[in-house]
Amino acid sequence: MNLPNLLTYARIAAVPIIVALFFADSNGAGWLAFLVFIAASFTDWLDGYIARSRNLESDLGRLLDPIADKVMVAAVLVLLIGFDMITGYHLVAALAILARELAVTGLREFLAERRVIVPVTKLAKWKTGSQMVALVFLLAAAQLPIGSATEIIGLLLLWLSAILTIVTGWGYFKSGLAAALPGTDSATNDAG
Repeated sequence: MNLPNLLTYARIAAVPIIVALFFADSNGAGWLAFLVFIAASFTDWLDGYIARSRNLESDLGRLLDPIADKVMVAAVLVLLIGFDMITGYHLVAALAILARELAVTGLREFLAERRVIVPVTKLAKWKTGSQMVALVFLLAAAQLPIGSATEIIGLLLLWLSAILTIVTGWGYFKSGLAAALPGTDSATNDAG
C-alpha cells in the first residue's frame, strides 16, 4: 500500500459521498457534491504524478486507477441522467461513454488472461480528463437555472468526451481482436 493507491481508494470512496450529497435535501448539498467531485477528479492526476515521480508505480495501481475513474464517471453520469440533467439526444453521448467504459473493462480482463498489456496513451488521458471536466460543468449546472451557459458548455464537453471515448476505445478493440485471432501480434500501442 502506498500514497498513490490510497488516493485511488479515496477516489472510489468519494463516489457514494457524491451520490448521497446529490440526494440530500439541504441547501448547499449539491454544491458540496460538486466540490467533492472536483477533489476526487484531482486525485486522478495526483496519484499518477506521485507514482511516477517517486517511482511508486504498482500492478495494483495500474489495475485500480482506471477502475476508479470508470466508477466515478459512470456513477455521476447515471446520477445526472436520473435527475434529468442529461436528456434528449444528449443521452446518446452519455450512453456511448457508459457502454465503452463497461466494454473496455471486460476487454481488459480478457486481454489480461492472455497476458496482453495495452499501454495507456496520452489521448486516453485526455479522454478521462475531458469526461471529468464535462461532469464538473454538468454538476455545477445542476445547481443553476436550466439553460445556463454552464449547462451548454457541459453538454458540449460531454459530446467531445463521447467522441474521444469512442476513438480511444477502438484501440482496445483492435488489441482484443488481435489477441483473439491465432497467429496475430496481440500487442498494440494505440489503445486508451
